[in-house]
Amino acid sequence: MSDNNFEQRCAIKFGFRLRHNATEIFAKLQQAYGDSVLSRAQVFRWFKAFSEGRESTEDEPRSGRPSVSKTAENIVRVRDLVRSYRRLTVRMIGEELNLNHTTDHQIFTNELKMRKICAKMVPKNLSQ
Repeated sequence: MSDNNFEQRCAIKFGFRLRHNATEIFAKLQQAYGDSVLSRAQVFRWFKAFSEGRESTEDEPRSGRPSVSKTAENIVRVRDLVRSYRRLTVRMIGEELNLNHTTDHQIFTNELKMRKICAKMVPKNLSQ
């Protein structure tokens, strides 16, 4: 959860405690946060949750299987493999390491900060 969303949830709870209605709270959030404000529906959802007795501003735990393939060990394995031979594709690396190609792509872009140029993965911070 982003810090911005957490702050806004706290502000919604604060407004609820001050007995403001959801419309007033949303208007004040728009003034404070501008374009990065929560949607009107989200503000009303959180307001309703607080009015029904909810105290926590944290997300509820979600069901679903956690990702077990994007581990520190696999990140190192992908980095070493791509550094040893740059012409490997994301799918080829996935097959080599028995990883999903989506996971490989996420490792490249999010963890290793690489991007695709002419079918090769290279660091994002290229110099002239």
